[in-house]
Order: sequence, then structure tokens, then C-alpha cells
Amino acid sequence: MDKIMTKQDALLSLRPKASFAWNEETDVISNYSSLDSSSIPTDSEIASEVTRLQNEYNNKKYQRDRATTYPSIQDQLDMQYWDKKNGTTTWVDAVAKVKSDNPKP
Repeated sequence: MDKIMTKQDALLSLRPKASFAWNEETDVISNYSSLDSSSIPTDSEIASEVTRLQNEYNNKKYQRDRATTYPSIQDQLDMQYWDKKNGTTTWVDAVAKVKSDNPKP
């Protein structure tokens, strides 16, 4: 399942040195403090960051899909050994298939 970025994700991204409490029901930030004295981001900054984070996440879907589709490292090493021994291209073919099935955008 794909992740939906939240205001909390945006706050953590915008102010990594800050701590805060977020009330989801009232949509209010409280108990905000920051090690670098930064202020609470504006609603506009938070909304822009949510959009940026979501786009970044969505654009990397092919990487997540590839990661779950590649053969295990052990299997890939075994393929490479037998390819070297037999003059075959099993490993290259397997990796090429994963890449072609999950192309970069």
C-alpha cells in the first residue's frame, strides 16, 4: 500500500530539530520547541512540503517495486557463479527483466 504524506511528515521534514505535539482532531500544533530556535512553519509551508514529499515518494515507486522483485542476493550470486562457469547470461537477464517490468518514470 502506498504511503500518504501527512502534515506531521512535513513538519518533521521542515524542522528536524524540533519537537511538538500534534492534535489530529483539532489540527493544532502544541508544545513546539526547537534546538535551533526555528519557528513553527506556516500552513502554506506545511502544505507545500506535504506536496513535495508526496511527489518525491510517488516518483520512487519503481525503486520500491524493483526492491521486492529482484532475486535475493544469494540467488543473484549463484546466478553470477553459474553464468561465469557456463558462459550464460542468467543473472543479466533476470536483472534486465526486473528493470524492464518496473521502468523509471
